[in-house]
Amino acid sequence: MECRSYRALPGVHASPNIQGDPALYELENRAADPDGLIEAAMQQIAPWDGRVVLDLGAGTGFHVPRFHATAEHVFAVEPHDPSRFAIMQRAVQLGLTNLSVLKGSAEYIPLQNQSVDICHARFAYFFAPHCELGLHELARVMRPGGTAFIIDNHLSAGTFARWLQRAGSVKPEDAATTATFWADHGFATTTVVSEWRFQRREDFEAVVQLEFGATVGPELLAHHNGLCVEYHMQVYHRMYGADHE
Repeated sequence: MECRSYRALPGVHASPNIQGDPALYELENRAADPDGLIEAAMQQIAPWDGRVVLDLGAGTGFHVPRFHATAEHVFAVEPHDPSRFAIMQRAVQLGLTNLSVLKGSAEYIPLQNQSVDICHARFAYFFAPHCELGLHELARVMRPGGTAFIIDNHLSAGTFARWLQRAGSVKPEDAATTATFWADHGFATTTVVSEWRFQRREDFEAVVQLEFGATVGPELLAHHNGLCVEYHMQVYHRMYGADHE
């Protein structure tokens, strides 16, 4: 496949949080789902031990080491150059040898047909209902019997969802529209009841402002004490059969 520039890759969406402040987003990743409930749910559905894993929209590679620990091989696909270079740096620091870091996007995955057993995409590209082209490309690379996991926010339950609604990021009808979209595309849904858990209030406040802005963030924090936030997430998952497109 030909090499494409960042701007030429189809389906690329800017990510102001991780791309704007990767160090702060690293703190957010550490605080999110600290007990690993998402990975536990994934392992119950389709373990990645000894299998080929695609981390699609891998960002700076925060989740890559978890998969690399037991996977046969991990492909980390990320369109943003500085983020991809951060994955490479992380790989060198941790000695991750069964890893390929590739430039690509959800709509342009630089892998062969039916080459992936497990796909993981977390808060990356697949925001219903406008991601059909990425789903078509994902189906191309998934092996029969392989499973794709798409992790996103729960839009109607938990403190974080209420914050999204208060910030105007989510409309009341969005939860039903999203649920229908994933069901129509053959995905089941597993809800994970987790949390943000920070060690320091200043880190908590900085991350809230990163996600909700300098105006809404302080308003949310003014009514919330402590270092934790109830955070429900949705794990959309689909096993692909021999007849998938």
